Amino acid sequence: MAVNFIRFFSELTLDDLALVGGKNASLGEMVQALASKNVPVPEGFAVTAEAYRELLDANQLTAKIAAEMLALNPDDKDDLATRAKRVRGWIYDAQWPDEMISQLHQAYARLQAESGLGDQLSLAVRSSATAEDLPNASFAGQQDTYLNIQGEADLLEACKRCFASLYTDRAIHYRIDRGFAHEQVALSIGVQRMVRSDLASSGVIFTLDTETGFDQVVFITAAWGLGENVVQGAVDPDEFYVHKPTLAQGFEQVLKRHKGTKKIKMIYASAAAKSPVRNVPTSRAESNRFCVSDTDVITLARYAMIIEDHYSTQAGYQKPMDIEWAKDGLTGELFIVQARPETVVSQKNKAIQRDYRLANPSDEMPLVTGRAVGSKIGQGRVRVIKDLSELSSFKAGEILVSDTTNPDWEPIMKMAGAIVTNRGGRTCHAAIIARELGIPAVVGCENATEHLSSGLDVTVSCAEGEQGKIYPGLLDIEVTETDLSELPVPATPIMLNLGNPELAFAYAHLPVAGVGLARMEFIINGIGVHPQALLDFDQLTDASLKAAINERIQGYTSPAEYYVQSLAEGVATLAAAFYPKPVLVRFSDFKSNEYANLLGGTLYEPQEENPMLGYRGAARYIDAGFAPSFTLECQAIERVREQMGLTNVNVMVPFCRRVNEAKAVVQLLADLGIKSGDQGLKIYMMCEIPNNVLMMDEFAAYFDGFSIGSNDLTQLVLGVDRDSAKVAGSYDERDPGVKKMLQMAIEQAQALGKPIGICGQAPSDYPEMAEFLVGLGVSSMSLNPDSVLTSLPKILAAEASKV
Repeated sequence: MAVNFIRFFSELTLDDLALVGGKNASLGEMVQALASKNVPVPEGFAVTAEAYRELLDANQLTAKIAAEMLALNPDDKDDLATRAKRVRGWIYDAQWPDEMISQLHQAYARLQAESGLGDQLSLAVRSSATAEDLPNASFAGQQDTYLNIQGEADLLEACKRCFASLYTDRAIHYRIDRGFAHEQVALSIGVQRMVRSDLASSGVIFTLDTETGFDQVVFITAAWGLGENVVQGAVDPDEFYVHKPTLAQGFEQVLKRHKGTKKIKMIYASAAAKSPVRNVPTSRAESNRFCVSDTDVITLARYAMIIEDHYSTQAGYQKPMDIEWAKDGLTGELFIVQARPETVVSQKNKAIQRDYRLANPSDEMPLVTGRAVGSKIGQGRVRVIKDLSELSSFKAGEILVSDTTNPDWEPIMKMAGAIVTNRGGRTCHAAIIARELGIPAVVGCENATEHLSSGLDVTVSCAEGEQGKIYPGLLDIEVTETDLSELPVPATPIMLNLGNPELAFAYAHLPVAGVGLARMEFIINGIGVHPQALLDFDQLTDASLKAAINERIQGYTSPAEYYVQSLAEGVATLAAAFYPKPVLVRFSDFKSNEYANLLGGTLYEPQEENPMLGYRGAARYIDAGFAPSFTLECQAIERVREQMGLTNVNVMVPFCRRVNEAKAVVQLLADLGIKSGDQGLKIYMMCEIPNNVLMMDEFAAYFDGFSIGSNDLTQLVLGVDRDSAKVAGSYDERDPGVKKMLQMAIEQAQALGKPIGICGQAPSDYPEMAEFLVGLGVSSMSLNPDSVLTSLPKILAAEASKV
């Protein structure tokens, strides 16, 4: 009885992993189980692992290859390369058994007929190792892929090359590192109708954040053309996040986005070309705009959640997924072309927190910046590698700097102290391998190979948010490790002071009750443009200013929309990270000199002798000159709550000097659609001016609660400008007068039945102040992230002594 060497995806499930490998088994699972849920997967078939073994046996290669691998010295790069090339040659020169060719011909003809494309059918031919996508290893990227394969002869050629790629240097080395015997790993091949993403876009989806493991988001990358550039890190892609819980509730909104440069795209080559695909530069217009619509992003996120839910149900626990997608430029349809379990970030012990920080942050500007991968810090001597032939010069512990990486580089990547590349996004090859190896990487730097030279000592920091930074010199590094599963929870709610959305997912797992202070200023600084300059964009006369602003707003429908959307996405990211816990967002409290530092700011800001006591806070909002800018802030908050469904966001008014200002601001907020009580909204006031304490009963008529800003309250009680180095020695939150003011504020708020927390620096800097505040019965205490774990023992001790 003849062996069936071909299995169509519609005949496969996850139970067939040993027969067709993880990639093909997963495609079959989706075709069979998810078709009813409208997850589209292009049709195709698998050439089974039995075909691979039969090809070797029919050509007397099985024992021959085993002997060659047994004699291999894996630590000798030259020996590895020589033996790997020899084995690939044997497989490539092997003769196809007649029955195998016949079955391949029949399967190809069937696919031509079912697709309706006939001779125009174009195929993707991908390897699928039988040990692929196990919980502790992913063989993805180890073997070869061939795109735009047309005709039976080219299909046979691509299949033979796929089989041979099981013995590339990188694949052999990976198996040795992971403890897999060579003869235990066979290769299946996936033959799938190509989606015409060469005319549109494609990319990768993860059902968690790849840097932090935060699993309440879908992370989508996208670039023009075929998806190999995204996977291999040859392009800096667009990035999108979608929040799972609110999408499940029907809120179809992108949580946040990053526009990549997308400088090249892979397309089909002409029939006469040596390769069936080629890379071409993208146009400036393509580079400057997002390559998929929000509607496409939401559709992809829904597909990803359906796939993750199916695999999680099968496994009995949440199973994050790594998915590849493509958009057909002819029909506009979106397809899922691969899906596999994510095998790196999801395997980490989330109960153990390791925090890396620079002990003495450098005053020098970083030499190079890019997209941070992971949250560690690495350091060592730079080694710039520009060509495969230079790999042998690399030494263990060096910082690998290159234009990009590919799987052939993996033997040296595992020895690197860190990896830095010109190109690539956070789902590229370098990023994926860096995560698997647990080393920091900075990708998409554009000019790393120009600005970093071999022999230079550097520190590579991925511990400062989404932007990775490469500093000159070997800086001091501190690492702290905490077992979060053993931390007791105090009765006093502990919250975070956190304004930087880039750090939100990293701190989402901390044992806190939410965010007690999220400052809009952090987000506005990232936007970088004065809001009024965006509102007045068409009337600006300074050509250089207008050009600088225009560069930032590319891809957005209007200058004002750039501001509102960017602000909304920053706030939404903070809210999503801690959802459904409350996140208290403070409206902007820039001083005039700080606003002036933004692009266009000098056109609108007054010059003040003492900005600390000048045009700031509530006074701005009700001033005709700033009211249009404040309206944009309110539009962003309304978008976050109403359109994005993140109703855990509450708002706070800063620096409200007098009761008549409070009345006017609350009325203005209501006029702009932000009203206390709507969908549970709470409006707080910063208690940071002595008048706020002295007149608390009158202020309480307009606000749902208070949050003490101990920084400003201290400077105003003591009459000290905290920005002045000359009188810095007189600034102390522990002063008896300040403590008396704090006590008055807390006791009055309690008497009025209003919650009052503290979000200033005092409890973060001074544990004894935390103890003092607990003794007074403060409603909540908002601490800086690096102070939460150190302050907990003091807070618990204070609560114990209070009892």
